[in-house]
Amino acid sequence: MEVIQTDNAPQAIGPYSQAVKSGSLVFCSGQIPLNVAGEMVEGDASVQAKQVMENMGAVLDASGSSFGKVVKTTIFLANMEDFGAVNEVYGEYFQGDKPARATVEVSRLPKDVKVEIECIAEL
Repeated sequence: MEVIQTDNAPQAIGPYSQAVKSGSLVFCSGQIPLNVAGEMVEGDASVQAKQVMENMGAVLDASGSSFGKVVKTTIFLANMEDFGAVNEVYGEYFQGDKPARATVEVSRLPKDVKVEIECIAEL
């Protein structure tokens, strides 16, 4: 197992890694809309989703992977009514074949954000 850490994404806000490589896979922890300075990106769900995807891209890049190698994502929404807005932003990051995905509404997310996304990718 190899821990992935990059200064191009916000640092973990708890006892976990930004991502972990295991075998030929990278497991990215859930990203929330913090900028690299650890400050919350305010705005609607689409603004927050864009920051989340940028963070995920930085972690994937640091691991040697990319959005094109993502095989599974999970999207956590504070409100399912934001599904369309988040889906639109999310779709901009995946060209060609799309990864498998689950989207769920949860009662609360860290720092009361609107969206969190995690993924598994190939190396």
